[in-house]
Amino acid sequence: MRLYQNTQKTITFLLRTVFRARVTGLENFPEHGPVIVASNHLAFLDSVIISALMPRRVAFLAKSEYVNTPGIRGKIMKKLFDVIDIIPVNRSDRSESMKALERALAVLEEDRVFGIYPEGTRSLDGRLYRGKIGVAWLAHMTGAPVIPIGLIGTNRLQKQGSMMVYPRRFTVRVGKPLYFPRTGEKMSGKMRRETTDKIMDEIAQLSGQARENVYNVSPSASRDGGKV
Repeated sequence: MRLYQNTQKTITFLLRTVFRARVTGLENFPEHGPVIVASNHLAFLDSVIISALMPRRVAFLAKSEYVNTPGIRGKIMKKLFDVIDIIPVNRSDRSESMKALERALAVLEEDRVFGIYPEGTRSLDGRLYRGKIGVAWLAHMTGAPVIPIGLIGTNRLQKQGSMMVYPRRFTVRVGKPLYFPRTGEKMSGKMRRETTDKIMDEIAQLSGQARENVYNVSPSASRDGGKV
């Protein structure tokens, strides 16, 4: 815990000074209890940014390829994931992929904070794509409030496939909590779709992105079939 706190303080200091990060709406973030953070996704660093700038520790899922990369890069990524509470998931293993939401549910049942990107993968063209219903499943299973987040400009910090990070200004907008009924497994497909669309509408208001009414699938996701 102390290592996480020290790392968070260091990264937060760098983001607010070197990158001049602008953060609004932190007063909307619940101080206690389970919370689902639902954000748009523009860059690899988004999880690091959200973890550093939110008032509570946020757990995320991410592709296990990041930590399985050979050499020093893979070792650095594994250490970073351990420190900031990012759980690697092997999307090429169908059974492992299906367990992703169960891991998220376990986090929320411990009254912790779980972060999810409803789009499922990064938007490479800057548009906001249709949300997948996993976020709605978590909301209705737990009754946890959903905090929508709009990230603006994080895609300018790092070029695709590069380790180089550029100190450019970006914005994080934290929206008001969204509450949905705790139905457990009784939720209908229509309910999950409507809840997801409501969450995506709020994210769009915060991020100001143009919308696409189709799912976004990255090249790697299309190969390994990730559906979370």
